[in-house]
Amino acid sequence: MAKELKDLTKRSENYSQWYNELVVKADLAEQSAVRGCMVIKPYGYAIWEKMQQQLDKMFKETGHVNAYFPLLIPKSFLSKEADHVEGFAKECAVVTHYRLKNDPEGRGVVVDPDARLEEELIIRPTSETIIWNTYRNWIKSYRDLPILCNQWANVFRWEMRTRMFLRTAEFLWQEGHTAHATKEEAMEEAVRMLNVYADFAERYMAVPVVKGVKSANERFAGALETYTIEAMMQDGKALQSGTSHFLGQNFAKAFDVKFINKNNELEYVWATSWGVSTRLMGALIMTHSDDNGLVLPPHLAPIQVVIVPIYKSMDQLDEISRRVAPIVEKFRNMGVSVKYDNADNKRPGFKFADYELKGVPVRLALGARDLENGTIEVMRRDTLEKETMPIEGIEERVQQLLEEMQTNIYKKALALRESKTTTADSYDEFKEKIEQGGFILAHWDGTTETEERVKEETKATIRCIPLDGDKTPGKCMVTGRPSAQRVIFARNY
Repeated sequence: MAKELKDLTKRSENYSQWYNELVVKADLAEQSAVRGCMVIKPYGYAIWEKMQQQLDKMFKETGHVNAYFPLLIPKSFLSKEADHVEGFAKECAVVTHYRLKNDPEGRGVVVDPDARLEEELIIRPTSETIIWNTYRNWIKSYRDLPILCNQWANVFRWEMRTRMFLRTAEFLWQEGHTAHATKEEAMEEAVRMLNVYADFAERYMAVPVVKGVKSANERFAGALETYTIEAMMQDGKALQSGTSHFLGQNFAKAFDVKFINKNNELEYVWATSWGVSTRLMGALIMTHSDDNGLVLPPHLAPIQVVIVPIYKSMDQLDEISRRVAPIVEKFRNMGVSVKYDNADNKRPGFKFADYELKGVPVRLALGARDLENGTIEVMRRDTLEKETMPIEGIEERVQQLLEEMQTNIYKKALALRESKTTTADSYDEFKEKIEQGGFILAHWDGTTETEERVKEETKATIRCIPLDGDKTPGKCMVTGRPSAQRVIFARNY
């Protein structure tokens, strides 16, 4: 087995270290020369591209179009929405000058003091402000609405504690920003996009999620309501995996975006924003992978099938290659991404370990004896089971196997979440259970004070108020005051 696998820390020994090592060893990403930023390597970016392509398709199917807005935002824009600037002020990177020069005293390149900007610019932490300043020029009448724009971009938030994919200073994401004529339309949009995210997470990522509403304390800065999908990682911690925000008229008022409605009256536009980021890569890794490396759901794997020849001479390799060529062609015609690894620079055992580490769903191995017998060895990455099958018709059987694996991976993650979801009726019971990890359903009195106390004393936060949860009223586990329903508490990434 390859040295990379021998050196991979076990999840049971140190889950955090296992994750950090796996990101690097599986060639997904590495640290960069810029503090808190990462280099996404080709294999990692290929997974992100698959996510991006599917999400983009789903956005367009719901009527959205892509646009692009500036990276730099005038500092004055952030001050126009009070909650928004308060939420992001500590994370902003500020551009103050536009030119460098050689230091006459020989200290290298320095900032030219004569090149200070008249107004400082913020590297976007999110784009509500620059987009709503733009929408003011686009919207005059109800006939201009709705505007359903999305952009694929990078953002920058000056994070002090970073971890690749989960929390980095610069990251990739998409951000949707929509404008509507009525409150009802905007609220419908926010919920619609929440459902798109949940559908993507479960059908393509094979990650089960809970849909819910954030508490007031956990809302997006400037939102009236934040909807979220929450996923559970294998160590029992929660990961916020996508959010959709009902912004009301806050940004329209801040940037004076009004329209003439059907009654010929002037009113402010209603807004939403919604986004997911490369954090989904972290969710994918931590939900499914094992001590042997990545386990990728077939729907998002850059290579769904790898074929490795086993040979002792170049004549044998040539014979195997001739037999494999039509198999590769048929897979591609079926829409299955396949790689035939006939490179002569690595032994089959190394290749097996490498593709196992990288989570390739199905591995096919074909040798001279297989050619004689008309068989091929099939290994599935999710269970590591091997089976010898007839080579005739292997393409259809593998395609079916990929779908079985997609379903199996989801069911396994769902079973883990269900096994780690419990209830607590008293604060003492809660404190005991939170040490074991997982989602804890408990009653809460709805106050920020109680929420902050729980967070300070247990490091657990309210992940969401479930949309489909138990609506039975009860008493707050901390204060004993009335509670409308149970909410999900968990420690989180």
